[in-house]
Amino acid sequence: MELHALPAEAGGRRARKRVGRGPGSGTGKTSGKGHKGQKARSGYSRRRGFEGGQMPLNRRLPKRGFTQETRFPVYGVNLDTLDRFFAEGAEVSLETLAAAGLGYTGAKRVKILARGEVTKPLKVVVHAISAGAKSKIEAAGGQVTVLPIPKQLGRKRRAKPASA
Repeated sequence: MELHALPAEAGGRRARKRVGRGPGSGTGKTSGKGHKGQKARSGYSRRRGFEGGQMPLNRRLPKRGFTQETRFPVYGVNLDTLDRFFAEGAEVSLETLAAAGLGYTGAKRVKILARGEVTKPLKVVVHAISAGAKSKIEAAGGQVTVLPIPKQLGRKRRAKPASA
């Protein structure tokens, strides 16, 4: 006996519903689609958010806010993490954080936050630092350098054409 020749289990396969085959079938006349309307027609497929021609909710509600096009990610790192991953006197920057496996690769800026304590002097070169973190690093004998933020870190703008 082959797999394809095995008979189906009794009651294991239901026959397909033959719609529109007269009143005796139970699905004659409208074929189980009700009376008229868009859903009764052929080719109907519902679009997400479609409310039958009524103005959809996402268009009835007001739109607020905007997305800044030149936005770029800022990666925050806490002091307890720096203390755990960096040796005494080490330089902490975006590159060294990424090399240590702490940096998020899409980040173009890094900010040091004040959670935890730092027990060794570190040389920190970052784009931003909280006041508490700065005081804790300097109290431990480290030094902090804040880098200037370039005006355009995100997308590059097209140059305006020279007027004649």
